[in-house]
Amino acid sequence: MAGPHLPITASAPGQGVTTHCPYCSLQCAMTLTPREHGAGPELEVAGAAFPTNRGGLCEKGLSSAELLAHPDRLTTPLVRDARNAPFRAASWDEALQRIADGLTVAQERYGRDAAGLFGGGGVTNEKAYQAGKFVRVALRSSSIDYNGRFCMSSAAAAATRAFGIDRGMPFPLADIARADTVLLVGSNPADVMPPAMRWFAAGRERGAQHLVVDPRYTATAAASDVHLQPVPGTDLALANGLLHLAVKHRLVDTAYIAERTTGWPALKRALRQYWPDRVERITGVPVRVMERAVRVLAESRATIILSGRGAEQHAKGSDTALAWINLALALGLPGRPYSGWATMTGQGNGQGGREHGQKADQLPGYRMLADPAARAHVAGVWGVDPDELPQPGVSAYEMLDRLGADGGVRALMVMASNVAVSAPRAAHVRERLRSLDFLAVSDIFLSETAALADVVLPTTQWAEEDGTMTNVEGRVLRRRRAVDAPDGVRSDLAVLADLAARLGRGELFDDDPRTVFDELRRASAGGKADYAGITWERIEAERGVFWPCPSGDHAGTPRLFRQGFPTPDGRARFHVVHHRDAAEVPDDEYPYRLTTGRSRAHYQSGTQTRRTKALLDAEPEPAVEVHPDLAARLGVADGGDLLLRTRRGSARMRVRLTSTIRPDTVFAPFHWAGEQTINDLTNPALDPASRMPEFKVCAVELTAVPTTTREDA
Repeated sequence: MAGPHLPITASAPGQGVTTHCPYCSLQCAMTLTPREHGAGPELEVAGAAFPTNRGGLCEKGLSSAELLAHPDRLTTPLVRDARNAPFRAASWDEALQRIADGLTVAQERYGRDAAGLFGGGGVTNEKAYQAGKFVRVALRSSSIDYNGRFCMSSAAAAATRAFGIDRGMPFPLADIARADTVLLVGSNPADVMPPAMRWFAAGRERGAQHLVVDPRYTATAAASDVHLQPVPGTDLALANGLLHLAVKHRLVDTAYIAERTTGWPALKRALRQYWPDRVERITGVPVRVMERAVRVLAESRATIILSGRGAEQHAKGSDTALAWINLALALGLPGRPYSGWATMTGQGNGQGGREHGQKADQLPGYRMLADPAARAHVAGVWGVDPDELPQPGVSAYEMLDRLGADGGVRALMVMASNVAVSAPRAAHVRERLRSLDFLAVSDIFLSETAALADVVLPTTQWAEEDGTMTNVEGRVLRRRRAVDAPDGVRSDLAVLADLAARLGRGELFDDDPRTVFDELRRASAGGKADYAGITWERIEAERGVFWPCPSGDHAGTPRLFRQGFPTPDGRARFHVVHHRDAAEVPDDEYPYRLTTGRSRAHYQSGTQTRRTKALLDAEPEPAVEVHPDLAARLGVADGGDLLLRTRRGSARMRVRLTSTIRPDTVFAPFHWAGEQTINDLTNPALDPASRMPEFKVCAVELTAVPTTTREDA
């Protein structure tokens, strides 16, 4: 099933190759250099000088090469001869033909939309583009979405409504060091993006003040000047309360509002409902802390507001993001030097992955699939009739929820995603995966999702392929091949091109990443995410190019909104948004709140980091964070076991006592599987605009249970 420890052959023997980390959206630059060791050749990883990370790497980046030759690595296709039969090795021809047949049979029986693809936010721009094109051209299906829907969709929806464009950070990361005040809302970069903290540290060295909004007293909060600790799910009310105070104390920028925005009068009237005492009752944040925070924000020369998943992964996440954007606009921040609103994109290509066609409603260049002009342009690049293109499909969770059911997908391909662990209400999603007529998964390891498949394809890893990524700043980067892939492993680009040929559309697809990128440039031309002027050569020469970049003589756009906003009248939009309770609130049966997130040592569903020795040594098992007062009521000690149960499922975890969490809330990481799959508990209630599930808060029952050793668990 998996290959042995694989020899690593550098493409340039003895020389280092500079590429970028396979993990988060910082896309830190690193140099991979072959070195001889006793057990054979290995890769030495070192941070490389680059504008984003300035040579820094976190423990995940430093250990990333370990996975290239991991003994669990898949190196041959796997198939089953029956649904419950064990896997056996197969040839590529057999595996690909089984996939083509599975997709075809599903469409013949149930219609075109019965075949679909679920993508990932870590794949290159070229793969994301090819995936969207494959589904819409080779399958002519509307059934595609990706795991970035679970990450960035609320912030993306809010930014598009307010500014007319979605680029996570509309300014370079280095601007953080030049801001006099930074407010982070639901973001903990000290743990999840450690190299980014040097920009925060540089700001503090020059006297900047930092404020953090988080239900936990995180490592980021510990380094801040002001910590606002709200009840989970009340960030919107807090933002409205701060803006109410800004109005009350005449701290808003009336000239900016008049010249550069619309919608202020209606919002100003709505803010009357958010008087300080009421907001304190909703959020738990004292009025005096809110008063201090709003004055620091408003009286600063340069202020940045950064939001993260803590504020956005809610059934009202897009409204919450809009509330913080409203505050930024009222203070006159977007477009001002070293100021603005931004969101900290999570996955490695979370930005580029959503720009070029993996989302159910989008075409390359951030064009909308329902727009006739967008359809005509992209169809012209693809060489098909616009009428062949499907209409928008359903969002990620909606697709997963309907797998194998009437009107749902019956044959699914999954690329670079482990939805059996990462989706909300994950146990239900696993049942839906089992109900499919056919499931194919492309991955580097036999993940929990791959273990349910009919066909598994071994795919290349980050250091084995060329392509481009778009980082948290909107900077397009080059991913460079540093080593040869093991024999028997293929790129997803090649897989999609081969499948397209088997489905009769092979002449429209290519498996060369540079050729695919050049086509992407043409398809994006004139769109909001315009890559037309970006070439691999420019990326190399300029250390990345910021989009939009519409032509070869355009310098790229490191900073947006200096002259105006890409809206019909050039103005940003205020939006009236109101606090509402979480989709599920504590009651007698489920009296506490559960919130979830990432830990420092692990990443996403843990498929990679749970196989990395240094990371597993640092955090060998998950722990649920519990306040000592709550632990005393529950009768559980530090290191004891706690059973967490919600209306959807249960999980058992070791307890870590900490006074950094609210006494009415527990926190658990989502990187683990089996009886520790925390997403078995999370709520799939969806944001009406972004279709983001409510990962960040649900009602939970907590029960102390007899402690087991790790070997017994």
